[in-house]
Amino acid sequence: MATVLIVEDDENMRLLLHARLKNFYSVQLAKNGKEALSAVECGGVDAVVTDVMMPVMDGYTFVEKLRSLGYNTPVIMLTAKDGITDKGRGFAVGTDDYLTKPINFEELIWRINALLRRSKIANEGKITVGEVVVDKSSFTVTKGNLVLEIPAKEFQLLFLLLSYPGKIFTKENILDSVWGYSSESDENTVRTHINRIRNKLEGFSEFEIVTVRGIGYKAVINK
Repeated sequence: MATVLIVEDDENMRLLLHARLKNFYSVQLAKNGKEALSAVECGGVDAVVTDVMMPVMDGYTFVEKLRSLGYNTPVIMLTAKDGITDKGRGFAVGTDDYLTKPINFEELIWRINALLRRSKIANEGKITVGEVVVDKSSFTVTKGNLVLEIPAKEFQLLFLLLSYPGKIFTKENILDSVWGYSSESDENTVRTHINRIRNKLEGFSEFEIVTVRGIGYKAVINK
């Protein structure tokens, strides 16, 4: 079971968060950023849910110090502020996600799970979908005894889509993420690589790369 650290100075909210999350995660509690930093340094924290306005050390300072120490632990900020400037500051110091109060606890759990999944993918460099393993260390897609070596750009494109199943990536998103901002590649390049991936993985029933007409592409996991 993943361990989630709740950082909240309001005791009632801290206890409410604990009550709502304890059936899904092992929950640790901290009253401010200083306590939270110590908890992360002790090890075992998989994700952090933190308030912003707290005494001793606020949420922004906590995340900034966390990142400066080299910790990549995913962080969700909870705040009553929904202004773009406040969100921008949060992302600038290294926050991974942002949720505005009052909290929808079902949405919070979805977001925690998404961050935990992305963190696991980043740490392991592998995505597993049913019997299929997509391995970043070798640029291979494996299913049973079948091992496919995928060219770098095709692999990076596939890995990007499968890292966020269901999320629509525009062709511009894909070009920037896979080829880089300065690349002279265009939308035809993306289309060509998508077709090559589909041809190589034809017959794989675990997932598919879907065209969203007029927008881009997404990976769909078949259940």
